[in-house]
Amino acid sequence: MTTWFITGGSPGGFGIAYADAALERGDNVVLTARRPKLLTDWAARHGDRALVLPLDVTDTEQIRDAVRTAEDHFGGIDVLVNNAGRGWYGSVEGTPESDVRRSFELNFFSVTELLRAALPGMRARRSGWIVNMSSVAGLRGVPGFGYYSAAKFAVEGLTEALREEVAPFGIHVLAVEPGAFRTHAYASFSDESVSESVSAYLPFVESVRTAMIDQDGHQPGDPRRGVRAVLDAMDQEKPPRRIVLGAAGYDAVREQLEGMIGELRAYEGASRGADFPSER
Repeated sequence: MTTWFITGGSPGGFGIAYADAALERGDNVVLTARRPKLLTDWAARHGDRALVLPLDVTDTEQIRDAVRTAEDHFGGIDVLVNNAGRGWYGSVEGTPESDVRRSFELNFFSVTELLRAALPGMRARRSGWIVNMSSVAGLRGVPGFGYYSAAKFAVEGLTEALREEVAPFGIHVLAVEPGAFRTHAYASFSDESVSESVSAYLPFVESVRTAMIDQDGHQPGDPRRGVRAVLDAMDQEKPPRRIVLGAAGYDAVREQLEGMIGELRAYEGASRGADFPSER
């Protein structure tokens, strides 16, 4: 029986959507959250096939303990879903240093620590799946979320390299890039004050915050439909390396990539001309 280890198990988000989909398939699920008490009723409905563990993914020791507990309880982890994360908004110049580091600790370094904790077991069994929840912002930088984009770009690069490194061990790696989905990701923005150290950017940053608050609860993406698309992709004989979720996200990524190809071709001469002259 397949065992899933899923981070970021807040009610209403992608984490619990993955958990429900896995349970519907008859699989076992380990769902982690910073506030596991919110998942008590959910876990009770699923009996022995669901295990809820407390986990702050920025705490390396907690990660190792949670993975060890999951492996002891179910005999191993077959699918790791790196889902925990959130965005801090602000300008690149004016975002406080503490928020920059918090963003990378949560959105990037937690991923590396979870990989290092879960991969030894997968390598030993010579099978497994890694699903890294990236973002459209990991393929196209989003003004006002520069450091979130930077962390997700880092996840994309890490995922590309990891995929090739673990393929010989029978481990598959998938990057998932959602656009705007109706989770609770923006719910706390209305309760938070703007942290911006450069006053020149304040009107812009305030407009970003207002837009996110207004969008909360109205995002077009459905987490459950998105998760079904991911599971369908994983079931393919030749799974994709990445999957973009949401119509608007698809359009944004296509526009970004087409623009990059156009610019690459436009400056092909400059690119090729940077080499030493041919010795022929």
